[in-house]
Amino acid sequence: MTKTLLSFGHGYSAKALTTLLIPQGWRVIGTTRMAEKAEALNATGVEPLIFPGDDVGAAMDAATHVLISAGPDADGDPVLREVGDQIAARAGQFEWVGYLSTTGVYGDHGGDWVDEETPLVPSTRRGQWRKEAEAAWAAIPDLPLHIFRLAGIYGPGRGPFAKVRAGTARRIIKPNQVFSRIHVEDIAQIVAASIARPAPGTAYNVCDDYAAPPEDVIEHAAHLLGLPIPAAEDFETAEMTPMARSFYAESKRVRNDRIKEALGVKLIYPTYKEGLAALLQHPE
Repeated sequence: MTKTLLSFGHGYSAKALTTLLIPQGWRVIGTTRMAEKAEALNATGVEPLIFPGDDVGAAMDAATHVLISAGPDADGDPVLREVGDQIAARAGQFEWVGYLSTTGVYGDHGGDWVDEETPLVPSTRRGQWRKEAEAAWAAIPDLPLHIFRLAGIYGPGRGPFAKVRAGTARRIIKPNQVFSRIHVEDIAQIVAASIARPAPGTAYNVCDDYAAPPEDVIEHAAHLLGLPIPAAEDFETAEMTPMARSFYAESKRVRNDRIKEALGVKLIYPTYKEGLAALLQHPE
């Protein structure tokens, strides 16, 4: 029987997963909000649907697996808002459902460690929306839900090199500020490993082995490119947009033991250094 993945909000991470599944014979149906993106999806072997808009009932009937990448907003989860009743009615049909969340649900821990059992106390509005969306999905009876809490995502087309080359990269220094990261190829293999080993009700932290200060990543990127290291700027006095400043509201180190022990994952890029080296071989 053909496995069929219905991917809501088929974006950067879901596309990386698709490159693993389609060669294995999977059928992948992906939703997007824009017609021009639908054409691009079709070119990769994904059957596109415009959502909201197109009727997704037939796609849900065919789906053995469901992935939700669409982010929530102030009004809640957009997929549940549109088709939550239809998903709940089919909950027992699905072999696996995955929800891509964020480590932002843990809030600020002053650089200390968190794991999947750490209480969810988000300190940002977006983190709170994610916490509420996780709970809303988890509340659907009989849904074989798996939650993936993603750290900062990077990969081809998403990395520091373009800004370093353009001279627009900034090294903002805030004491004890660290971020966890994850390469998109590792996201794909972690989600694929979960599909192969379903454990409904489980949450997984999706991050690499090394939480690093953001300025270190910029410095290393400049070093790899042989370009000058951007000058350090103090966080307190640096001119930043409210959005940019909000990224510094939380500092934590995220444990990833569960993806290794429960899913048998061996990271392709254990730290940002391996990841950036690979990105140089695949121009952004």
